[in-house]
Amino acid sequence: MTRDISIVGGGIGGLVTALLLSQNSENRITIYDKQQKMGGRLSFIYEGEDRIDQGPTIILLPDMLLSILEEGGISRERLPIVPCDPLYSIEHENGKRMFKYRDIQKQREEIERLFPGEGEGFDRFIRDMKWRYALGEKQFLKQQFINKKDFFSRKNLQSLVKMKAYIHVKRLLKQYFKSEELQNIYALQTLYIGGNPGESPALYSLVSYSEHEHGIWYLKGGYASLVDIIVKQLEKRGVKLVTGAEVEEIVVQQKHCKGLQVNDDFVAYDDIIMNGDFPIMDHLMPVENKLNRSYTPSSGCFLLYMGLDKNYDQPSIHRFFMGEDFESHMRDVFQHKRLPEDPSIYTFHPSLIDNSLAKDSEGILYTLVPVPSGDQIDWSRKEEYANYIMELLEERGYPDLRRHLNWLKIKTPHEAMQEGLYSGGSFGIAPTLFQSGAFRPQLKPYDVNNIYAVGASIHPGGGVPIVMQGAKLLADYLMEKNSSILQHK
Repeated sequence: MTRDISIVGGGIGGLVTALLLSQNSENRITIYDKQQKMGGRLSFIYEGEDRIDQGPTIILLPDMLLSILEEGGISRERLPIVPCDPLYSIEHENGKRMFKYRDIQKQREEIERLFPGEGEGFDRFIRDMKWRYALGEKQFLKQQFINKKDFFSRKNLQSLVKMKAYIHVKRLLKQYFKSEELQNIYALQTLYIGGNPGESPALYSLVSYSEHEHGIWYLKGGYASLVDIIVKQLEKRGVKLVTGAEVEEIVVQQKHCKGLQVNDDFVAYDDIIMNGDFPIMDHLMPVENKLNRSYTPSSGCFLLYMGLDKNYDQPSIHRFFMGEDFESHMRDVFQHKRLPEDPSIYTFHPSLIDNSLAKDSEGILYTLVPVPSGDQIDWSRKEEYANYIMELLEERGYPDLRRHLNWLKIKTPHEAMQEGLYSGGSFGIAPTLFQSGAFRPQLKPYDVNNIYAVGASIHPGGGVPIVMQGAKLLADYLMEKNSSILQHK
């Protein structure tokens, strides 16, 4: 029995959902995206023949990513991923530089070298996180909670208590590390998903552990080249990809979806999947069906994309430059809502290992500073702040950076908001306690038949592999549901 399925938004969540569902030839799938290309956050910035990833740069959980793609019919051989070793460096203003390694023993030696006496705490951290990760993956990451009672089962509640999910990441890390510098080194990973280390539940400390368990990887050609691989597979299967499409409304009658109003035309569908930033997608619903819920957005990003006339010699393509007071930076971002004067800065220099990116230039450099989301910042002077950040980079690890610039592009939360990211946050809604697990929007967020959702703001959360896992949860749910419908006919 043929089912017409529409996916509103061509981000990685929508694309992977389509990849999994399109293996059944009876699913006729159309993806609509308002941009002129698919991919959402996973896209490139271009300048002439140069290109650089616009959004995500760090590949975590490679086995999850590859296995889901494999399940969708894309073999591992089609994704040339290479391990980063060391994973990255963390560099402090006092000159202290720590490398993070996947290898546990090597990491312990590095910690003891820089933080004598902290090795024992690191051993306990790894030992505890190993079982917590296995438990969290099984009971939370790979489960959906449409029925919230499933989340609040005795088994789950006992697990949450065992995993200390009721305390925040920074507080948990204090139980393992005495040094505040080391606590911050293992807390900063909550920023990968736009969370405050001082507020995000301790469950998210598993992100820093996963770097040891699974490593950090790089996709040759750039992370966004994954989109082209998926799109080609979808086109082979006859999935219809519509760009430049303005979806105006989801048409609902008596709690049953009927279709979409697209570019002033009505198109009927059996199932509709939302893949835009979920809080914004709510406006597509009829008034009587809207959730009208307020959410806390994730942090924003101040991004510099640069083409250089050289590559800088460095041991890893990823570097974190810590400000003098990391806590102050976090307060500026999440509480005071102002530009940090003492920022911590992340840089990504992929042209060191990938010569396919810089065709007109010699080198490519990506720089990210966590900043507040929302509209409290006046970004009309963004060039001044960019100049300040480049000045700091020149002092910390990129001498004469501005002299080596071929081109520079700047992106702020203001542009992110214009592109459809909720409140300009780069990672969906924030990973707070009451926006995690069953409290986060689920794959069936409305009391309306046949309307579903996937993406960074939907459980299980943000980050490319995690969004892909959300797509798998949705595809599995739909295949089981539609199979059950057929059996009863």
